[in-house]
Amino acid sequence: MTKVGEHITLDIIGTTQEYNPSLFESVINKIAKAANVTVLKVSKYKFEPQGFTILALLAESHISFHTFPEKGIISFDFFTCGNISPSVALDIVKKEFKHKRIIKKKFNRDTKDLYHDIYSSSGLQKSYVVNDVLEDFNSKIGQHIEILDLEQFGKSLFIDNEIQVAANDEYLYSSTFVNAALKLNKDIENAAIIGGGDGGVTRECISKGFNFIDWYELDPEVVDVCNKHLGKIGNKSTEKNSVKCIWGDAFENIKLVEDDKYDKIFVDLNDDQFCIDLAAKNMESLIRILKPNGVITAQVGSQDKKPQQVEKWLDVFNKNFGNTTLDRVYIPSFDCSWNFSSSINH
Repeated sequence: MTKVGEHITLDIIGTTQEYNPSLFESVINKIAKAANVTVLKVSKYKFEPQGFTILALLAESHISFHTFPEKGIISFDFFTCGNISPSVALDIVKKEFKHKRIIKKKFNRDTKDLYHDIYSSSGLQKSYVVNDVLEDFNSKIGQHIEILDLEQFGKSLFIDNEIQVAANDEYLYSSTFVNAALKLNKDIENAAIIGGGDGGVTRECISKGFNFIDWYELDPEVVDVCNKHLGKIGNKSTEKNSVKCIWGDAFENIKLVEDDKYDKIFVDLNDDQFCIDLAAKNMESLIRILKPNGVITAQVGSQDKKPQQVEKWLDVFNKNFGNTTLDRVYIPSFDCSWNFSSSINH
């Protein structure tokens, strides 16, 4: 990480008057003295009918005020590469402006990035700390693929802005997925994997001794980029004699598969409504290629974050098989527990 400075913003809420422009310049000089920074030039502008902006160019960066009298808000901004924290401005601002409260935001200006967790709520915002961006592109089939080096979780795959797998805890996901099926029966002749481009589920099936594995994957670019940056997850699964990669639309491809072929089917699609509907639409085909007493297991998302989607997955399984079991594991990089639904083909 390379740090270039510190930055604070202060939003002064509940101001009841429009202050004289000269006060802002006075306050800037007080802050500059307290922070031991050098003012090079001051620019200011008075708006009509109200409002005022002032910017001080510093040898160490800048200080600014912008007023919103109609909203009772004054916004303050101070970025410095100096030796003293810009937070020294807070006490001065508190004394100079009448207010109800002050909202302070402080952050380092450095080479670390923050990547928003799309499952944050409006009241609880969460982000991943990113040390480096290794890949960022759109695949030929239209998926936005990123490989990010996360501070806490190592190299990680994001597709369409959602984390799919992180190097440091992927084994929790893949091992729970495969073991959920094996708990219901131990047959390991043939397996089908639908999705799972990182290769973790395939690796687990190989480690459990499956004789043949058909891996149906829509986007070969996901597999390629994971082999390049997350190679330990797949562990060269695509090079194993027991693994056959079948590219393209899985549900079109399984139409060519003979009846009762697989002991296990692992459905590693997204857990969103589109994939729920897709699985429901093609469940008859999946049942056809699954052996009697074979097991189908799907990742169905998080009861913590998306309980209604989990319930919809379970409804699909119960409707088609009349039975389902639910396995659950906490995955730190997902910041929640994750669920896997399994059914036996009676």
